[in-house]
Amino acid sequence: GDSYKELVKAFENKYPGVKVESYRAAGADLVTRLEEEGKARRNIADTIETTEGSLIFLRDDKLLRPYDSPYLDKYPEDGKERAEKGLVYWALARESYIGFTYNKTLVPKDAVPKNFDGLLNPQLKEKMGISIGQTSDKVIGAMIKTKGEEMVRKLKGQEIKLYSIDAPALVNTIASGEIAASPAIFQTHTLLAASKGAPVEWIPMDLVPTNVGSAAVAANPPHPHAALLMADFLLSPAGQQVLERYYYGSGTKDYGFKKWRPERGLTTDQYEKDLERWDKLLNAITRK
Repeated sequence: GDSYKELVKAFENKYPGVKVESYRAAGADLVTRLEEEGKARRNIADTIETTEGSLIFLRDDKLLRPYDSPYLDKYPEDGKERAEKGLVYWALARESYIGFTYNKTLVPKDAVPKNFDGLLNPQLKEKMGISIGQTSDKVIGAMIKTKGEEMVRKLKGQEIKLYSIDAPALVNTIASGEIAASPAIFQTHTLLAASKGAPVEWIPMDLVPTNVGSAAVAANPPHPHAALLMADFLLSPAGQQVLERYYYGSGTKDYGFKKWRPERGLTTDQYEKDLERWDKLLNAITRK
């Protein structure tokens, strides 16, 4: 969305002498570009804000510089990737939560699930959809972690439709009434749609897969001081306020549900293997 533009505006207002040039890309494309620039010794990037899955690649390729920030103490320990000498490779700047989104006019109150077991309610049969991709894979992982694979396989009887669109687009499918609900939708996208009048609501399940955007500093930033200022700003109350206006969660707050970051503490290979396994199960329990 436009949150990055607002962040840049707020940052430049705070530091009038610093001009920010933004580059946006999907995580995998960002990693590829930074790897290519690293090999060519073209040091263009200063500060990086992306998901942990991508940052693991960059850390393993030695493309990140450990740093410190006065705001780190405000964040939970598991929201920081520790390096040596008390420094961090990254710290979480924003959170997005994946849970159950439903159309309030189509799903009766007594059919709204309070947990993963509730997804097996006969009233939800043939009424749910789910998108291809990692968002849904992570929900499968959360179900396995809390309820076991056997429970996940039972969902095949619910005839959940698999969509070849991303999770944000699936919110519109729910709002329009094509399907009534999905167990793998970001709270951010649901709140945004609801703010525009869509009859949708988001609720957390037993375990909430959490996408985290974290602030990191490039290994050889051309503007090292400005790079640190931007990382600081993303973690500061001023930066957090901008992100919360766009319905992102803050790692400094407790929202009353159990968060889970699937990639936490894993190597790239381990995480990719988990995603592959979850994706295989997702395809096995859904219909095209």
